[in-house]
Amino acid sequence: MNVDDLSRAVQRRLGRALRSRVAGDDAAIHAQRIWGATGERWFTPADPIWRVHADAAMFPGGIASLLMQSLHPLAMAGVAGHSGYKSDPWGRLQRTSHYLATTTFGTTASAEEAIARVRSIHERVRGRDHRGRPYRAGDPHLLLWVHVAEIDSFLRAHQAFGERPLTREEADLYVAQTAVAATRLGVTDAPATVADLRRALDAYRPELEATPAAREAARFILLEPPLPILVRPGYATLASGGLSVLPGWARNMLGIPLPERLARCIAQPLGHAGTAAVRWGISGLDERRPSDVPAAG
Repeated sequence: MNVDDLSRAVQRRLGRALRSRVAGDDAAIHAQRIWGATGERWFTPADPIWRVHADAAMFPGGIASLLMQSLHPLAMAGVAGHSGYKSDPWGRLQRTSHYLATTTFGTTASAEEAIARVRSIHERVRGRDHRGRPYRAGDPHLLLWVHVAEIDSFLRAHQAFGERPLTREEADLYVAQTAVAATRLGVTDAPATVADLRRALDAYRPELEATPAAREAARFILLEPPLPILVRPGYATLASGGLSVLPGWARNMLGIPLPERLARCIAQPLGHAGTAAVRWGISGLDERRPSDVPAAG
């Protein structure tokens, strides 16, 4: 085996391992169902939402999103009480990945079905937080928090690590496009611009709290990922990237000792390296990607 063949073999192995973790062992089948299906779609390959959600920057963006979302005590109570994020972390990630892929790249009918399934699940998720305050997953106020924390994290990560960062106009359009599925899921007053997104995020800050459950989740995500020892350094680069795009006030609330200068000079370059490795691995998979799908019509 020559050097090129060895490189391609390593690339494919990395790509398959990443795909299996994030989307499950049957990821290729799901991919064909989503991207190979014909029918009307909400978005096309030319839309910013396709570019963001298909890019490897979603890996550090997803980590940042989980950390940010954990800061709302009611949302975190729901995750701790119902998601099984410790007992089945990959299952939860795969379900989220499949939902995002379906609502972004899939046909309108498939996207509507996926949203209906999640709404049905939300109806059963309810309880009380550590202070006895009631919560329910279908609460529009909590849904909006989860949405803005997620989209802000995805956007920050894409602008920092994405292969083609968005222009200001594209970033506004991305935020507006993410509101399509969010509104159908039950979010009210979903932001339509980056400025609206940041204002909505700031409006939640008086409600946020680094509860014991949030700090435990952060330790699990950052220090105790369910991964073999040999691959943890690679994961650490992605986690570093996620931390670098997390707002400083959120890092401080979670007790993460990463000053802005270190985030910029150390964590962000590590995030670039990790994201580039993921992009290289995924590009070696022999399957259709979103950019290959024809426009809807």
